[in-house]
Amino acid sequence: MKRKIITINEELCNGCGLCVNACHEGAIALIDGKAHLISESYCDGLGDCLPECPSGAITLGEKETVAYDEEAAKIHMNKLKSKSENTLACGCPGTHAKVIKKEQCEPSQNQFNDNMPSQLGQWPCQLKLVPPSAPYLDNAHLLIAADCTAFAYANIHQKFMKNKITLIGCPKLDDIDYSEKLTSILSQHEIKSITILRMEVPCCGGIVNAAKNALINSGKMIPWNVITISTEGDIIEE
Repeated sequence: MKRKIITINEELCNGCGLCVNACHEGAIALIDGKAHLISESYCDGLGDCLPECPSGAITLGEKETVAYDEEAAKIHMNKLKSKSENTLACGCPGTHAKVIKKEQCEPSQNQFNDNMPSQLGQWPCQLKLVPPSAPYLDNAHLLIAADCTAFAYANIHQKFMKNKITLIGCPKLDDIDYSEKLTSILSQHEIKSITILRMEVPCCGGIVNAAKNALINSGKMIPWNVITISTEGDIIEE
């Protein structure tokens, strides 16, 4: 049959993964750093993924293909969600929420040493693992950071993490829709502010979009800002 369906240009794809989160049928997956349509029967042809693609790698057109199988797509998505939920509810000690308290000290003349304390104020810090109902989220200043920023920017603890609840993740590698988790967090807690710390690479746009969508979905007006770190470790946009 002839119907509308997406086509992905691998050469234009930058591997950001935004289309994966935008597809509600689970028809798209990142394979070897590129977006792929894993089954034409899963694609409904509505093109929700098109506006999310920053590189124009996805187009929508008509062609001869199999029919859209809504039931198969639902079963596929339920499997993906079940896999994600099992990861979150595995009972692993690493997922248990707790507050971390430590003495504060200031760095002297921008010098770092082994005695400088971490500014991580809670556990877990992986956005994928943080329970949306965790009490430490009440009245918190949130730092939502791409995990690479901690390696690129040396003073991340004192400059950005101090006095904030830190949530980290990688929108390209993590198999989870951050916007849903963040919407749940914003809906359940009074959040005072949101700082988004991203790298300059295109795939980090996913963590910014997730936060924007969460703010819209939660219907809350919360002060927020985006800070961009270069791969050389400099702040290039604040």
